[in-house]
Amino acid sequence: MKYKILMALMGLEIGGAETHVVELSKELKKQGFDIVVASNGGVYEKELEEVGIKHYKVPMNQRNILKMIKSYFLLKNIIRKEKVDIVHSHARIPGFICGMLRKKEKFTFVTSAHWVFYTGMGLKYLTNWGQKVVAVSEDIRRYLIENYRVRNEDIFVTINGIDTDKFSPSTDGSKIRKEFGLKEDEPTLVYVSRMDESRALVAKQLIALAPSLEKAIPGLRMIVVGGGDVFDDLLEKSKEANKQIGKKCITMTGARTDINELVAVSDVFVGVSRAALEAMAAEKTTIVAGNEGYIGIFGRDKLELAQENNFCCRGCELSTEKQLYQDVVFAFTQMTKEQRKQAGAYGREVIFQYYSVSKMAQDCVSAYDIAWKEMHTPQYHVVMSGYYGFNNTGDEAIMISMHKNIQEMGDNYHITVLSNNPSGTREKYGIEAVYRFGFWDVLRAIKGCDVLLSGGGSLLQDSTSTRSLMYYLSITIAAKLMGKKVMLYANGIGPVSGKRNRRLVKQVVNRADLITLREENSYEELLSMGVNGKKCFVTADPVFTMESVPKEHARQLLEGEGIPLDKPLVVVSVRNWREMDRFIDRFAKLCDTIVEKNDRTIIFLSMQMPNDITVSEKVRKKMKQNAFILRNNYSPYEVMGVISLADFILSMRLHTLIFAARQKVPLIGFIYDPKIEYYLEKLEMPSGGRLKDFDMGKTLEMVDDIIHDRGKYIDILCEKEALLEEKAHHNEKYLAKLLRHGRGRKK
Repeated sequence: MKYKILMALMGLEIGGAETHVVELSKELKKQGFDIVVASNGGVYEKELEEVGIKHYKVPMNQRNILKMIKSYFLLKNIIRKEKVDIVHSHARIPGFICGMLRKKEKFTFVTSAHWVFYTGMGLKYLTNWGQKVVAVSEDIRRYLIENYRVRNEDIFVTINGIDTDKFSPSTDGSKIRKEFGLKEDEPTLVYVSRMDESRALVAKQLIALAPSLEKAIPGLRMIVVGGGDVFDDLLEKSKEANKQIGKKCITMTGARTDINELVAVSDVFVGVSRAALEAMAAEKTTIVAGNEGYIGIFGRDKLELAQENNFCCRGCELSTEKQLYQDVVFAFTQMTKEQRKQAGAYGREVIFQYYSVSKMAQDCVSAYDIAWKEMHTPQYHVVMSGYYGFNNTGDEAIMISMHKNIQEMGDNYHITVLSNNPSGTREKYGIEAVYRFGFWDVLRAIKGCDVLLSGGGSLLQDSTSTRSLMYYLSITIAAKLMGKKVMLYANGIGPVSGKRNRRLVKQVVNRADLITLREENSYEELLSMGVNGKKCFVTADPVFTMESVPKEHARQLLEGEGIPLDKPLVVVSVRNWREMDRFIDRFAKLCDTIVEKNDRTIIFLSMQMPNDITVSEKVRKKMKQNAFILRNNYSPYEVMGVISLADFILSMRLHTLIFAARQKVPLIGFIYDPKIEYYLEKLEMPSGGRLKDFDMGKTLEMVDDIIHDRGKYIDILCEKEALLEEKAHHNEKYLAKLLRHGRGRKK
C-alpha cells in the first residue's frame, strides 16, 4: 500500500536529524509514497519543494505552551485536509503533540529516535514513542528499552541513509574554492556540525588548536560549517586565532545547504553522525569526533565501534585537544595522498554496504506496514509466567518453544515473558521480558494482556519450596482479579504434599479458563485435588517442537572446549537430588565401564549452571577413566546440537531426554521424578530405574543393547517423537480457541 505520510519535525535548519528526514522524504516520494512535511521551516524547505513535497509551517521547535497548542490545531487541520494515513514524528515535541492528537484522530503513528534525550524533570513521561519506533542505532534501541520500556518488537533499527550520487568523489567543489579563495594545493580540513552548545565541542577544540595545527601543517585551511547558538562566540574566537596565525586559516561559513560541495574541497574531514557518513561517501579521510566522544581516523579497525553508536561516539572516550591534534597532524603529514585515497575508498565502500538511503526508507516502510496492520486487525497480548531467566536450560527451552509456537500463530500475537533476568532474555533470545519480581512491572504487563499463560514445566509443586508455589498462584490470582483469561500451558503438576497447599491449588486452578497438561499423571493429580477435569486436556511438553543448531556448529563448540571427537560420544546429564550421594559412586563406575568396555568418550552436560557442573565434578572425580565436562553456558539450541552428536545419552534431566528424542538419539533415563518415568514410557526408551534401586548390571545390558541394535531404538524414537510433537502443537491450538472466544480480544 502506498500511504500518505506526514513527516513532523521541529525544523528544517542544518542538522543530522533534519537531513535524515529530508533524504527519507525524497526517497519515499521516489518510491511512490505521498509525502507532506510539517515543521517550523528552515533552509531545507526549498530542497523539498524542488521535488514536489509540500511543507506546512508549524511551530514545533520550542517547549512553549502557546506554540504547542497552536501546533496541535494546525496539525489536526493538516491531517484532516491531507487525509494522512501515517504520521511519522522525529523529535520529542512533535511526538508529544502527535501523541495527543492520535487519541482523537486515530491515525497510524510512528516515531524516529535520532538521539538520546534527557529523561529528568518528568520529561521521560511526556515522551510519546508511538506504535513503532525507528531507532538510528543499536545503542539507541537499548536506550529506548531501558529508559522508556519500549518493547523490543516495536523498535526497528535503521541507518542514516546517504545519497551516494549527491555525496560522491566526483562532486564539483569549484564554486566553494572560488567563494573562499581556496587553492587546489592548500591542505584543507572541513568540519560540519550545528554550532550549538550541545554540539560544538570539537569546533571549539579545532579553533583553539588552529595556531599549532597551522605550524605543523603549513598553509592549512580550516572550513567550519554550521550555525547555532554559539556561532557568534566561535566566530570571534576564529578571528582571534586567524590574527594570531597572521592570515585567514579558519573560515566560518554559518548554516549552509550545499554540504556536498563543501565536503568536496576537503582533504581531511572532521565530524560525527550523518556528516561523517556523508564525508565517507565522498571518499574523504574522516576523523570521527563529536560532543559524545572520540573514535578517531576511520578505518576497518573502527567499523564495529562506529556502527554500534551510529558514528555518534556515544560511550567512547571524550574528545581531547591532544588526541585531535595528533590525528589531524597524522592524517595530513604521515598519511600519503595514496593512503588517504585508500581510506576514503574504504569509507565509500562502507556506505554502499550499510548506509544506502533506499535501505533506510525500506526500514521505515516495514515499521509503517506493521503499525498499519496492527491498527486494522485484532491484536492479542500474551504474558508468559514460568521459571524463566534462571539459567536452567530445560525451562529456557520451554520458554523459547512456547514463544516460537505462539509467534507462528501470527504477527498479531505479542508476547511478554516474566523473567528473572529480563535484559538477558531480551539480548539472548530477542524475547520481550520484564522482571518477574518487579511488582509494578508485572502488574502493568498483566493489565495490558489478553491472556496469562502459566507454564510450562512443573510450576505447581511444593517439593522445592512452598514460596515458589505461592508465587505462581499469586500471578494467576492477579490476572483473574484484573479480568484476564488464564491458561495453564503444558503444565506438569506436583508433587503438592501440604494439605493447605493442595486446597490452594484447587481453589486457584479452578479459576483458570483452560488447562493443558504435559502428562496424564498430572491430570490425575489435579483431579485428586478436586480441580474441574472438563477444562483439562493432556498434550505434551512444548520442547518437542524445538529445533537445534546444525551438527557442524555443535562440533565447533566441542572442539572449542578441547573435547576429542575421535571416538563415539556418550552424553551424561546428572542433577543433585536426595539419593544422589549414594548414587554417585555407582554412576561413576557405570561411566568407567562404558569407557573401558565400549571405547567411548564421556561428556557431562550441564542443564542448570552452575549446579549441574558441581554434581558432574563429583561423579568425574570418582571415575578412574578420563571424562569431560562442558563448562560454557550454552543456549538450548546449542545443547540440543551437542546431544545430536552423541551415540546415546544417560540422563536424570527430563529435557535432556526430550532433546535426545528430538534428535533421534537413543537414551537411558534415571528416575528421580514421575515425569521422567512417564516420558520414558511414552518414548518406549529403557529406564535405569529409580536412583535408590539402581542396578548396574541391568543398566550395562541396556547400554550393550543400544550399542549393538542402535537402529531399532532410532526407529522407535522416530515414531514416538513424531506423535509427541503433534500433541505438543495442540497447546497453541487450545490457546487460539480460548482467545477467539475470549472477551479480552483487542482491535
